[in-house]
Amino acid sequence: MENGIYATLTRQSGLMAEMRVVANNIANANTTGFRREGVIFAEHLSALDRRGDTLSMAHARGRLVDLDQGVLTQTNGNYDLAIEGEGFFLVETPDGNRLTRAGAFLPSAEGELMTADGFRLLDEGMAPIIVPAGASGVAVGADGTLSANGVAFGKIGVFTAPEDAQLTHQGGTAFTTDEQPEPVDDARIRQGFLEESNVDSVFEITRMIEVQRAYELGQSFLDREDQRIRSAITGMTR
Repeated sequence: MENGIYATLTRQSGLMAEMRVVANNIANANTTGFRREGVIFAEHLSALDRRGDTLSMAHARGRLVDLDQGVLTQTNGNYDLAIEGEGFFLVETPDGNRLTRAGAFLPSAEGELMTADGFRLLDEGMAPIIVPAGASGVAVGADGTLSANGVAFGKIGVFTAPEDAQLTHQGGTAFTTDEQPEPVDDARIRQGFLEESNVDSVFEITRMIEVQRAYELGQSFLDREDQRIRSAITGMTR
């Protein structure tokens, strides 16, 4: 196979990966707390011979998470919470603790605050938050302090990944980090609000069209090369 075909195939593979990411962003444009992703293209040189000649190859295995804050929408829900500024809520899942900006919670039959998926919201000490039985008028302070009838009973934890830690998207609105999450001291929580997805649908659709056109251009080149090689082989066998 010729070098040009190898280079084009790696480019096509990267464009397919980017198309999947863009499509996922569009699909989650209305998902509470969703963070858009981008693909990181990288170049590496592959040796062709001992003379030092190289071929430029590309791959798109890295992903970049956009942590810009989405719009906060008022819902007036008692357990709808949004973080204003830096940080994530910490929830307990069967696969370990996960960071999320999706703040729609509900109390379970046992009084534990949980996500719609049944994951427990954790406090500043990474323990489940339990609303006292019979509590009414639960209020959440800007610092995350929970109170009922004027009596504090817990504090919602707001965490972030350490500065040098890797934040990895685990699907949906969940993230994990390769190091212990750190508390955010000056976090600000808004009760009765939810944070919208930070996806710009117009931008993503425009990007999808660009990626599709780039892929079609690469496919056109591969088709022409295939036809050229076929013609050359046919001419040699005559």
